[in-house]
Amino acid sequence: MNISRRNALTSALFGAGYVGLRALATGIPAAVLMKGRHALAETAGTCANKSKAQFVILNTSGNGDPINANVPGTYADPLITHSQDPTMAATSLTLAGRATTAALPWSTLPQAVLDRTCFWHIMTNTPVHPKEPDVLKLMGMTEAGEMLPSLLAKQLAPCLGTVQAQPITLGASSPSEGLSFSGQALPIIPPLALKATLTSPTGALANLQALRDQTLTQLDGLYRGSANASQKAYLDALVTSQSEVRNIRQDLLSSLSSIKDNSVASQITAAVALIQMNVTPVIAIHIPFGGDNHTDAALAKEAQQTVGGVAAIGSLMAQLAAAGLSDQVTFVSLNVFGRTLGPRNVDGRDHNENHQVSITIGKPFRGGVIGGVAPVARDYGAVAINSTTGAGGSGGDISPVESLASFGKTALAAVGVDAGVIASSITTGKVVPAALV
Repeated sequence: MNISRRNALTSALFGAGYVGLRALATGIPAAVLMKGRHALAETAGTCANKSKAQFVILNTSGNGDPINANVPGTYADPLITHSQDPTMAATSLTLAGRATTAALPWSTLPQAVLDRTCFWHIMTNTPVHPKEPDVLKLMGMTEAGEMLPSLLAKQLAPCLGTVQAQPITLGASSPSEGLSFSGQALPIIPPLALKATLTSPTGALANLQALRDQTLTQLDGLYRGSANASQKAYLDALVTSQSEVRNIRQDLLSSLSSIKDNSVASQITAAVALIQMNVTPVIAIHIPFGGDNHTDAALAKEAQQTVGGVAAIGSLMAQLAAAGLSDQVTFVSLNVFGRTLGPRNVDGRDHNENHQVSITIGKPFRGGVIGGVAPVARDYGAVAINSTTGAGGSGGDISPVESLASFGKTALAAVGVDAGVIASSITTGKVVPAALV
């Protein structure tokens, strides 16, 4: 990557004057650094509930992966087809104390992760790959056509004090997986580009300690003369020591230097680093779970990628734990559609507009299964959901076509967004309290 492109990307990631890097180097929030002498008397934005705010790692796919075929909630009906590969054997597990059955890979996640894992049986109402952006907009149910990840980012940025509100996409298998923010398409930044930008000898992280000292010198003249005693104490309490900056620099350089490609593992490494640098509230990645498997002899590809996909989620959770971020980051998945489930699907699966499974994993969520499946339109589809209990069935007050919007509303509620904002941001559906802690 040439120097001009590297500088442009660094500026895009960390703001004018590299304010994000300065915040990382000093410990002082970017909002304070940006607001000059007025900063100490102002708030950095409107935050409904800072204690509930979470960074969000979004896994999304325009391929319509068969992730919906092997999760809890699909094993009660013997006519639903599952891979017969031994690595995918039906296995008992518990989600927050509730017994259920899923393909073997899901049982390999630590119990602490499973107790925060919620499987959502919902309907996206489209069988068309290029409709992925529309699904992320909850099929026309969001205000001004905003994508769910952008709704989350706008509400979370003031709470988390991130450098930018715009989400960042690290992995996308097709253009349809690109995100937008306030109607503007956002660039995709592959892990290798991030590595080249930050880890070169002249890169941003290499000069972090010098940037710290320079910024604190500037702050001394800017704030000390006009700040009162409590404001000075506030600044002093935030300042990161030189030894702490050295450790941050070494940890991030070591992590990013390990990136060799744009694979799932590299996307996860980059995502964790971006969270540690407090760049953005929402980061999108792509973890394959079988892909567009119309032709898949004995569902072999589905089995292989499900094993790999769950392992990738396990790796993500382990890296978050190692970084002390387990309680601060929520994993969310949302794909364009799921795959057909009936008896004829032994060597591949077709598009299923009536059933898609989303997954949420994080501190705000209670482990369990929301909704369910039943025969629909010559195959299987999502059923109505009881908004109080989360159970699926004919008596539910959330219809299948409202389930996507309800998923979106519950995601917003989970991270502390105000109920009034949720109601105005998503025009239909209901929050499902049973999914929340």
